[in-house]
Amino acid sequence: MKRLGLDATDLRILSAVQRHGQLSKTRLAEIANISPTPCWARLDRLKAAGFIRSYHADIALERICDVSRVVVTVSLSHHRKSDFDRFEAFVNAHDEVIECIATGGGMDYVMKVVSPNLAAFQELMQAMVDAELGVDRYMTYIATRTVKTAQPNLAKLAASAAR
Repeated sequence: MKRLGLDATDLRILSAVQRHGQLSKTRLAEIANISPTPCWARLDRLKAAGFIRSYHADIALERICDVSRVVVTVSLSHHRKSDFDRFEAFVNAHDEVIECIATGGGMDYVMKVVSPNLAAFQELMQAMVDAELGVDRYMTYIATRTVKTAQPNLAKLAASAAR
């Protein structure tokens, strides 16, 4: 895939959107340190090029209700495309799984699960086993607190990639 050349202004715009979400034309232009019209044109170009996938809010779940957060590592018995497809279809069909990444190495997947309680989490895991997805083993880790949640520093990553 051809990469669109990004300059420092594009990176400031992307960083602002990453950090603050949707901003007014004026505020985004202030952060990017350019006038509003060219700033908006750049934002439209970045959206059209697929650099911005979506906008969303970081909701404080603990203010709404108690939840259990669990990290799960999963290893499949077999490593055929159909095995991965079946497992990933199961994951995509369950809202409790808020993130799932495929990994190389010892485990095939790392999932983050949010459920109302541990009993509901166990029901999800039982459904996973009952679905006969070819899960060889899984390990669960109960999250006790969030130490850090962040987005990558775009300017730093781009500078490293340019070397």
